[in-house]
Amino acid sequence: MLMEIERECLEVYRRKVAESNHAKARLHQSLAAKEAELAALVAAIGDINPHSLPERRPSTLKEQLGLVTPLLEGLRAKKEERVKQFADIKGQIEKISKEINGYAEPNDSITSPDAVEEHDLSLRKLNEYHIHLQSLQKEKSDRLHKVLEYVNEVHGLCASLGLDFGKMVSQVHPSLHETGNTQCKNISNDTLVGLSQSIEKLKMEKKARIQKLKDIVPSLLELWNLLDTPNEEKKLFDMITGILGSSESDIKDPGILSNETIQQATEEVERLSKLKASKMKELVLKRRSELEDICQKAHLDPDMSTAPEKSIALIDSGILDPSELLSNIESQIVKAKADALSRKDIMDRVDKWRAACEEEKWLEEYNQDDNKYNAGRGAHKNLKRAEKARIIITKISAMVDNLMNRALAWEEEKKMHFLYDGVRLTSLLEDYVLARQQKEEERRRYRDHKKLQDLLLTEREAIYGSKPSPKRSSSLKKPNGIRSNGSATPTPRRLSLGSATPELLTPRSYSGRQNGFFRDTHRMSLSKLNFVALTKEDAMSVASMCPETVSPPSTCS
Repeated sequence: MLMEIERECLEVYRRKVAESNHAKARLHQSLAAKEAELAALVAAIGDINPHSLPERRPSTLKEQLGLVTPLLEGLRAKKEERVKQFADIKGQIEKISKEINGYAEPNDSITSPDAVEEHDLSLRKLNEYHIHLQSLQKEKSDRLHKVLEYVNEVHGLCASLGLDFGKMVSQVHPSLHETGNTQCKNISNDTLVGLSQSIEKLKMEKKARIQKLKDIVPSLLELWNLLDTPNEEKKLFDMITGILGSSESDIKDPGILSNETIQQATEEVERLSKLKASKMKELVLKRRSELEDICQKAHLDPDMSTAPEKSIALIDSGILDPSELLSNIESQIVKAKADALSRKDIMDRVDKWRAACEEEKWLEEYNQDDNKYNAGRGAHKNLKRAEKARIIITKISAMVDNLMNRALAWEEEKKMHFLYDGVRLTSLLEDYVLARQQKEEERRRYRDHKKLQDLLLTEREAIYGSKPSPKRSSSLKKPNGIRSNGSATPTPRRLSLGSATPELLTPRSYSGRQNGFFRDTHRMSLSKLNFVALTKEDAMSVASMCPETVSPPSTCS
């Protein structure tokens, strides 16, 4: 029994020892596996210093396992977190890369944690991925900004050209027309190239349409000017008439370059051209009338090559294009305006001279009025005007001298004659001065003759006796110059300074006198003169004694 018990005990002991050995072996195996896993995690994570791990101390296996297990669990959790970080950053990199390359939609580019390589999960590797991601994000931002810039430019061009923006950008990529988040825009190279090509195509189309309008607008403006189009009709095309003075980059108004706008402008030009053809005679005559008005105001002779009768004959016969004739008249209008502007200073002085001549004429008529001193209505105004007229008449000589000098200077500068209603102004001035000198000479001869008549009357009284008796003389006297036979004698009149001037505007040929007429002519002193009129018999005796014909004073118109 003891042997049996001893044998059984030995078997139990052996079994316990075997089980203990097996347990020890398992502990050794588990410890080795955990230590290997710990070493692998430390190597993969890379940011753990192996020297920071607790050194293995001589102790039981369970104590060693108790020391390694918490470290292993911590590293496992850290690994899982690091794997997620790598998966997230790699997913972003793949997503942006696909967006840039245009391989797939952004939602299809999600990287799972299982696809992450776990042999290198160090922070260094993670930082590399971060740097790569940042560069891709910057490239994406630049591309997105470029795409949006291109899209905005396409939108502006389509708006001015009147094209469908959505259809245009959808041909490049459908995502460009989406109104949602801008991050969904396709930013691939193909998209950028497509947008760039679309912009170039739209710019070429814009340039072509601008050129069309620039060819149309001048004709439109010319027709408006010719036909005197109302402002209400012009306002319909105000948008396109401003392109002539604008650069290509400044033309951005919506629809300004649309086919509809160009078509409307073309149809308007065609309509006005037809209207112009039907009203060409009227336009030619109207422009010719304007030319004649300008020439009349400037006292110029209009060009007779475009006279109304001749112009109508040319239009009816078809010899000359009405547009050419109209253009010729327009050039003549421009020339006439330029000539009138260059003559303005002299013409203003001519007007003052003519006004002075008018005052001289009025003063002559006023002096011949027997009732000028009557206390009637307006008599005081006439007296004031007469006083002013006398002052003005004293300045006529200076006016004529100044006009002569200015006219000669103008002719020297322009190398042509200064014509006034077809007559050279200097000739008119010379004739005027000569006529005034002749009138002064006539007055002098009249005074001398009057003195001679008085002398003859005195001698006759001395020979034949004294004057008639007062009684007989009174019987012969009649009031207001009425003679005994009932006929009226001329009423004595007083003539004032400048009462006789030559006719100014009578056309005549150029004078043969030299332009230095005023330098060689003695300026006569003008003083206030009074003349006593003669009776009819006395006038006949004067005519018999003076064979020179004394013409009646003429006036200046």
